[in-house]
Amino acid sequence: MTNAKKEPQPYDEDASVKYIQDFLPQELKGRFSNDDLLYLLDLVDNFYETKGDKDFTDEEYEALDKELLDYMVKNAREDGVGEYTEDEIVVLEGEVEYCESIGYDE
Repeated sequence: MTNAKKEPQPYDEDASVKYIQDFLPQELKGRFSNDDLLYLLDLVDNFYETKGDKDFTDEEYEALDKELLDYMVKNAREDGVGEYTEDEIVVLEGEVEYCESIGYDE
């Protein structure tokens, strides 16, 4: 028997949004529409695109977390998507969980 790593499944945006909706704590159920979540996930992609194409260390990712949350809160407000607090944006945790569930663990 081999310990070969299983190939990741393709990323599915709709499945990701459903996963995140299910992941949200009870007090945030209904707070984010599917379109809101897609917008927030796009912000994550945009944020990391501005950081360049590089592999970040765990420490670098941790340092970027606060900056990313600020970016998401600010842009959602400015774009009229919603007034969210950093604590409400557990979307990031749901996205990480989804990615891990399909085999992306980095």
